Formats: sequence, structure tokens, C-alpha cells
Amino acid sequence: MILEHEIPSGSKLYFGKSAKIKREIESISAKKLDSFGFNEISTPLFSYHQQDGFIDRRVLIRVNDTNNSEVSLRADSTVDVVRIATNRLARSEDIKKWFYIQPIFSFPTQEQNQIGAEILDGTLSEIANISLELLKEMRVDFKFQVANMALANRLINSYSIELEDITAVKIERLLSYGYSWMESLVNISTVEDLEDLTIYPDNIRLELLKILDIAKDIDSKNCIVSPLYYAPMHYYNSLIFRAFDGQSLYLTGGEYNIKGVNGAGFAIYTDTVIAKMMQRD
Repeated sequence: MILEHEIPSGSKLYFGKSAKIKREIESISAKKLDSFGFNEISTPLFSYHQQDGFIDRRVLIRVNDTNNSEVSLRADSTVDVVRIATNRLARSEDIKKWFYIQPIFSFPTQEQNQIGAEILDGTLSEIANISLELLKEMRVDFKFQVANMALANRLINSYSIELEDITAVKIERLLSYGYSWMESLVNISTVEDLEDLTIYPDNIRLELLKILDIAKDIDSKNCIVSPLYYAPMHYYNSLIFRAFDGQSLYLTGGEYNIKGVNGAGFAIYTDTVIAKMMQRD
């Protein structure tokens, strides 16, 4: 029996104080992003292209349109922002910086509110520092993690390492491949660990240097380096980042390529921020 006041598991309900916090952080973020030169966009709730973003399509909530073509509820904003900005709006607007404040949805009834931004042809350091400034406005403590998807792909394609061993961080399996530098690689956790990279092959050293360079450009005192972290999104192809505190994930972002369009973006998980602010207050 479903009671009249019940809402589906994973759905969000805000009222009173929590609704006020949500409105305030969204308003502050919108003003900040506007001051940085971003234009706001609100993408359709339904999309034909959500599968382009996810390695695992089972997260999508799928229905059919009037022509029986498959559409999905918005499970990620980046793909649609890039497609609409470059293929639809570019005919009349040459805008490279976009932000959105809207929810995403995943199977079966998971709802997640986000504040996000995209810079087409943008740099990771710019988008990362903007995201950090927004988090600081929200007054939450966090650790900032930097990784490089290209490094994992190098390991897979050049050294025959299984993707599952990387995504699950199977230390024993990774060491069993027999590479002399693997133990040092899996133990990297700080910027200082990247100061001497002479033990690594050239193609691995190149990707580690990219992490080192971006870590030095980011305004974060609590920077963690995780070279083997692998994000579950198709479009990330290079440097990625996230901010968290324990099990609370506040922010993810990175560089991407979507149908030939290069960009960098982030998404702040509004619900996690609100929960932390409510707990703190």
C-alpha cells in the first residue's frame, strides 16, 4: 500500500529551511556565473542523445516519442548543452560559456539537482577554479581530487591492463602485471609524489606531467592526486576532478570531447551541499 504522502525512493523534497538554502545557493551561483561571463541555459527534460554520455546505459529512464523513437529523461546535462549550443544555437549565437541549474534523473527514480557550467574550447584550470570558488561560497569543507582519464587509457592500450582492474583499483592485480613502476604509480596521492617521474615510461610520464601542471594551477590547499581514478562517462578524455568530504560528493568535472567538440565543465551536486549545510546548522 502506497500512502498518500509517500514519494518515490530517490526523489527530492525540499520545504522550509532546506528550500530556502536551495534557493539561496542557486541564486548565489547564478549571479557568480553571470559575473564570470556565462549565459544560462535550461535544456529539455527529454533527450535523444543521453546514451552518448554513459558507459552503462542501464542508468537511463527510457520512453518513446510519437514516432516510436527512443528518448530518455535527462540523466546528464553536458551532452545536451554541448549539442544544443553547437548545432542549434550556434546559428545565431556565438556563445562559449554556459551554465545550468536543473535536475537530472536516473533509473529507477533517482533525482539529483545540479548547478553546472560548460566552457566550449575552455581550459580545465579555468573551469576548476570557478567551481572551487562556488563551493567556497557555500562554505563546505572538502578535499579536491585530480586524475587523468588518458592515463588509464594508456595503461589499457599500451600495457594490456584490464579496465576492471583500474576502475576497481585492484592493487594486487595491477602489481601482478610485472611493471617495475606500477607500485609507485598506485601509491601516488600528493603533488609531491609527482616531482620525480624519471622511473616511468615516456607515455605514462607525459600524462602524469599533465596532472602535475593542473594541480599547480588549481587554487586548492587540499589537492589529492589519484592517477588511476576512472569516471563512468564516455566523453571525458583527459584531466578530470572532483571535490568530496568523506562519502559526500560535492562536485565532478573535467575535459571532454563530444562529437568533435572540445570543452571543460563541472557539476555541483546541490542536494549533497544542502544536506551538509542542514547538518552543520
